[in-house]
Amino acid sequence: MTSQQLSDKYDVIIVGGGHNGLTAAAYLAKAGVSVLLLERLDHTGGAAVSTRAFAGLPARLSRYSYLVSLLPQQIISDLGLDVELRSRTTASYTPVVRDGRHTGLLVERPEAAATAESFRSLTGSDQEYDAWRRFYGEVSDFAEVVAPTLLEPLRTARQVREMVEADTWEQLVEQPLGAAIEKRFADDTVRGVVATDALIGTFAGMNDESLVQNRCFLYHLVGNGTGEWRVPVGGMGAVTDALAVAARNAGATIVTNAGVSGIETDGSTATVTWHAGDRWQSAECDFVLSNVAPWVLQVLLGEDPGERPEGSQLKVNLLVERLPRFKSGVTPKVALSGTCHVAEDYSQLEEAYQQAAAGELPTVQPGEIYCHSLTDPSIMGTLAVDGLHTLTYFGVHTPARLFATDLDGQRDRATEHALDAINEHLEEPIESLLVLDKNGHPCLETKAPQDIDEALAMPGGHIFHGDLTWPWAPNRARLETPAQRWGVATEHANILLCGSGARRGGAVSGIGGHNAAQAVLEARRSG
Repeated sequence: MTSQQLSDKYDVIIVGGGHNGLTAAAYLAKAGVSVLLLERLDHTGGAAVSTRAFAGLPARLSRYSYLVSLLPQQIISDLGLDVELRSRTTASYTPVVRDGRHTGLLVERPEAAATAESFRSLTGSDQEYDAWRRFYGEVSDFAEVVAPTLLEPLRTARQVREMVEADTWEQLVEQPLGAAIEKRFADDTVRGVVATDALIGTFAGMNDESLVQNRCFLYHLVGNGTGEWRVPVGGMGAVTDALAVAARNAGATIVTNAGVSGIETDGSTATVTWHAGDRWQSAECDFVLSNVAPWVLQVLLGEDPGERPEGSQLKVNLLVERLPRFKSGVTPKVALSGTCHVAEDYSQLEEAYQQAAAGELPTVQPGEIYCHSLTDPSIMGTLAVDGLHTLTYFGVHTPARLFATDLDGQRDRATEHALDAINEHLEEPIESLLVLDKNGHPCLETKAPQDIDEALAMPGGHIFHGDLTWPWAPNRARLETPAQRWGVATEHANILLCGSGARRGGAVSGIGGHNAAQAVLEARRSG
């Protein structure tokens, strides 16, 4: 829709066209609410997009976000999304060197005899695998209770605690997760595999008293009550494209190339101003839903945003002519179909954290590798028949502060450390397998937190828009208004959070958008 056709008044204006904004737009428009969604880029999708990252090659990478777990089936059904999420045949594989011997830890999906044998071979007994099954059985029971509450008005911490086992609550919620891991597991590699879900996108030690690592762990394990991370067929862009179709079909107006520059409100009516090319426009609304980071929202409101969030991840995308061979002898397809943990023993994770906290890049860079093209060959286009594959590496403990004074140099050094960690376990350097793009350049790109900030306006490159919160309300929280009850309130009655900064809003889930939409609909019914 062109700017000349826009109205000067809407029921709701949504700032930001990421997956949560699109989810909110679809729900509200389906309910008969007039919705305008404004996106500063020339496309919707935010971090959940599929991109041809390498010149002249048709491979479509999930450039930033890459897997789906927290997107509830209810949202897919409610909005009629044409989305296929495929399970991976391997949950994880962790190559390690023990006593000079290259070996590894395999976790199948579903777990079977090969998983038990892998634990036994690595640790010398069945004790670690028994501990593994007990621990994740308890986590699964916890997730089954919490997951259904994510699309409901907030429960209090006391209410959720009464629904779960007391010991599990204490280990996951009340004490640093490192204490439970160190108590329940003895093997360094097994401990590390458990710990990694607490560190993706989060900079913390496993015994950090803030418990931010516990919250991150919970979000990675609670999705749909199973915690399974699946591959979206067509890449992450297929998810957000389906959401955009649902929103438009329901009647929402979506405008791209519309960078919002200001929001004003008196608590009942708000005015949003944006620029489209060399023109400035504005419109009034009853509610503003913010799909940008809370820090950015404060800036748009003309308020003091406080301390800037800080992301902590290293994203490396590669295109290879074939899958690499592992020194352990594991089949590359098995090792890379799921999450391949590299340099993520518990001691390595803790050492990397200590180095980064002291202001230095980790000398041994922990991270994980994914090969989505094994699960979804369609993202390769015509390259699939030639055996080419995409690889995605996600490094941890690389906070934005490490790149602040020398972005290019530190990015290169961090990439080198990551490749060194990978190559320790390969028969040939991964660099020797890189495809060349049409300009003769190796198909490898690295994104530090600053790169994500620049591309997506995520302050500090923080993929969760800030530290994750518990997916329930504090016991003394005020839950008087619809916005408060749904976990989307701000200091302004008619400005609501609908993105990752909302309570229960982290990761690609649509939960923040769903809950903000429900708060608006409830307020309209009662108002």
